[in-house]
Amino acid sequence: MDALGEIIQLKVRLLGISPMIWRRAMVPTTMTLHELHGVLQVAMGWESIHLYAFDIYAVQYGSFELMMGSPRVPLAQFSFRKNGKFSYTYDMGDGWVHEIRIESVSAADPKQSYPLCVGGSGACPPEECGGPQGYLERRDEADGYGAWQDFGVMAEWLDDLIKRDTTDLTVRDVLTDEVEAAMQRVVAREPYQAGKFSRKLVNQAFRDGRHRDLMHQQFG
Repeated sequence: MDALGEIIQLKVRLLGISPMIWRRAMVPTTMTLHELHGVLQVAMGWESIHLYAFDIYAVQYGSFELMMGSPRVPLAQFSFRKNGKFSYTYDMGDGWVHEIRIESVSAADPKQSYPLCVGGSGACPPEECGGPQGYLERRDEADGYGAWQDFGVMAEWLDDLIKRDTTDLTVRDVLTDEVEAAMQRVVAREPYQAGKFSRKLVNQAFRDGRHRDLMHQQFG
């Protein structure tokens, strides 16, 4: 969307996890909190399958099911200033709390399209992983002794295959239950291992209007 008027630059930091996971985005002040929810979902990497709430000046706005203040209020109404802060919580069960800090308020560039992601670091935790504590536990396990044991099981299996004549056999013929289980555990650990953040992919999603889809709950 081509935006005129004022633009807010936000830094969004996911709390409770180290190393730090953060995003920096520029959004028009005409944008509502409802729309900002969609922007944050895209920028962070969530899927909007849970309820959310903003806490601004000690007043809560959020998903209609939570019976809070309506999120259909524009950012301009809050008269944000540089270094002001508010919070955004996604998933009331797991409790992913984000600190949002206002870095600047400036005139929009008529040649630019907003929202715009201008920075970030760290891969978003997977949905339904038990919140910060559950994520940290699974991340530790993904690089722990059990992971190396599974690699050992697969390495021994491959070494055995090399020594045998498997010309007339399929993968299913030589794949044991133990090896298959080890492979499944390795795949399941992948989201909890170090991942990179892609600003390019986020901005492509913005251009595709993905934030407008995710401003609505994606139940079911």
